[in-house]
Amino acid sequence: MTANYTFDVFSSLDGFGTATGDWGGYWGKQGPELLEHRRALYDEDQRMILGANTYRAFAQLLAADTEPGVHDAWVERMTHLPATVVSTTLQAPLDWPDATVVSGDAVDVVARLKEESPVPLRSHGSLSMNRALMAAGLVDRVQVTVFPVITGHTGTEPIFGGAADFDLELIEATTLDGNIQELVYRPTLHG
Repeated sequence: MTANYTFDVFSSLDGFGTATGDWGGYWGKQGPELLEHRRALYDEDQRMILGANTYRAFAQLLAADTEPGVHDAWVERMTHLPATVVSTTLQAPLDWPDATVVSGDAVDVVARLKEESPVPLRSHGSLSMNRALMAAGLVDRVQVTVFPVITGHTGTEPIFGGAADFDLELIEATTLDGNIQELVYRPTLHG
């Protein structure tokens, strides 16, 4: 049996994963439905897959504890799930309760994990790694939570910048707090 792999990402309407300026976490748009929905997603047994840069960003945020939302219930749950960090630069031990560092190409690592894992796999962020995994056909679901903002001047980290072309089959759509859209797609390479 092959484990399902979900690429889970937050986005502005114009496709950026983060922004500079005074936006803050969730672009300041989170509400109780979003936070409860996220907590429920991370209550399920699963293994987190992170690239080195995303792991470093999470570790820094969690250590600094200055950003609103850093210790929301879903984030706390996520950091206590088993995790595989794909990196050629990091070494164990990591500042994550149940993390394993695996050196190598992310495509090879995730292909092996999909075959071996008894639980679903999920990655939150890790943009360049997940673009490569999508191109290799290893991503089963792309879960994009779209916040009602356009960050044309301040947007950073274009989520799909440099990605291959994909056809997307919408398999789920949810509105949270009246203005946040969670869209879940099944991606297939176009052409």
